[in-house]
Amino acid sequence: MGRRALLVGGAAVGLGALGYAARDDLARTWWKVPGVNRPRTEGEVDHPGADWVPASEANWRRADRPYDYTVDRVVVHVIQGPYAVALKVFQDPSHRAATHYVVRTSDGKVTQMVRELDVAYHAGNREYNERSVGIEHEGFVDRPETITDATYRASAALTAGICDRYGLPRDREHIIGHIEVPGTDHTDPGPHWDWDRYMRMVRDVPVRKA
Repeated sequence: MGRRALLVGGAAVGLGALGYAARDDLARTWWKVPGVNRPRTEGEVDHPGADWVPASEANWRRADRPYDYTVDRVVVHVIQGPYAVALKVFQDPSHRAATHYVVRTSDGKVTQMVRELDVAYHAGNREYNERSVGIEHEGFVDRPETITDATYRASAALTAGICDRYGLPRDREHIIGHIEVPGTDHTDPGPHWDWDRYMRMVRDVPVRKA
């Protein structure tokens, strides 16, 4: 193949790449327009196998992430109570808070309550709410026996999937505890949350192809 053919071919590839980039930019711009929302399916979940139990609309707000807000972290919570209580309060409009997911202690069951598209009020910090996915875990910060192997395994698979969806490294910069959110007065997931074990399990989850 001659030099000219290589140059012409390279230019075509470059223009093609620019075309894809332009379409992506256009899509992002379109979904940022006020009143324009991506199509949604009632009851659809982002994590395979999760149950859908919708939180009260007072406890989250509609968005089009990652088009309007970049998702760049996962926030780990511990409920300070039972799984059923978390579901109940997140469905209560007077509570004014909810996470995207709740993980049950006994068997690692995952329930989604807010779509990842949307901003859940979970972190106590507006910017962190807009840029994060929140996971609540059944249990108590001062009772280590309430955080089980099933909890860690289910949560690790959930967190790994979130990281893969948004291209996040599976590290402690992007996976944080509620206590690490600036301005919060919460202490969860608490001193008994085994971060070394948890992060090892998150990293061991096979990467999910897009």
